[in-house]
Amino acid sequence: MSKLVLDPAVFSDAAVAPDTRMVNDAIVKALGAIPDRWATPLPDIRAARLAGKGPFPLAPESPRASVETIPGPRGEVPVRIFLPDGAPKGVYLHIHGGGWTVGSARENEALLDRIAANCGLAVVSVDYALAPEEPYPAGPDDCEAAALWLVKEGKVRFGTERFAIGGESGGATLAVVTLLRLRDRHGIAPFSAAVLTAGCYDLRLTPSARNWGDLPLVLNTRDITFFVGNYLRLQGKADDADVSPLLAKLKGLPKALFIVGGRDALVDDTLFMANAWAAAGNGAELEVYPGGCHVFIAFPGTISDQALKRIDGYLTEF
Repeated sequence: MSKLVLDPAVFSDAAVAPDTRMVNDAIVKALGAIPDRWATPLPDIRAARLAGKGPFPLAPESPRASVETIPGPRGEVPVRIFLPDGAPKGVYLHIHGGGWTVGSARENEALLDRIAANCGLAVVSVDYALAPEEPYPAGPDDCEAAALWLVKEGKVRFGTERFAIGGESGGATLAVVTLLRLRDRHGIAPFSAAVLTAGCYDLRLTPSARNWGDLPLVLNTRDITFFVGNYLRLQGKADDADVSPLLAKLKGLPKALFIVGGRDALVDDTLFMANAWAAAGNGAELEVYPGGCHVFIAFPGTISDQALKRIDGYLTEF
């Protein structure tokens, strides 16, 4: 069953709540004051984000969280695991965003703690290899390895084989790529549901990404091209389905909840992918939040509360 009815009114200025405008204005002001965001060495940018000095708020460490490593194709892959209060009712495999260049499981602490607490799920978040130091296919290889580890170890480790997958931005991209790799390389479909927030599904750039321009509302056209260049530094092409999953055959994938803000440079990616998902015969639900910036759920506000509640419900019921 797919629910893809889209009211054009969600894209109107009148639909944007005052607190959403305030959040967006504050982001643009803060990021616009930085002459060149990518002039700073990437290790310093990553360290600043982990210190709470990046564009996304950093929550305190969760008492639920622990860090382990799992076997990967190039060595050990760190995973951050969050446990619910009782026996897990399922496991959510989470893949963080950051344009395959920055980001970490730690930077999603509030979201992942919430899912463990509210949905009764164990959460496994993958700290996959980052570009440009370790470009494609290192990141998706690590995510594939984490999914296979969960399939093998999930029953013994967590007492369940009820699995969901998801991520934000570049993490949503990798979540879809992981599902496709499990289907095509291993002949398995272990995940029953996906939560895909503001993914980049066509690295050739969809119209909204290509035409966004310079406005630094979390993400702009230059940022996207910068991230794609890092990710595909050594190999892989934007017109490969393993890179741009919008171009893949999508049949046989799990039901998915697609979430995006109306003021996201990647809004077209979600609109296109949600409809392609449904056209392939998969269950698809689409939620567009008026005025929401890129990965708006990372910021406080009315629409964030609404979207997070929607995610809670979806992951509780899958």
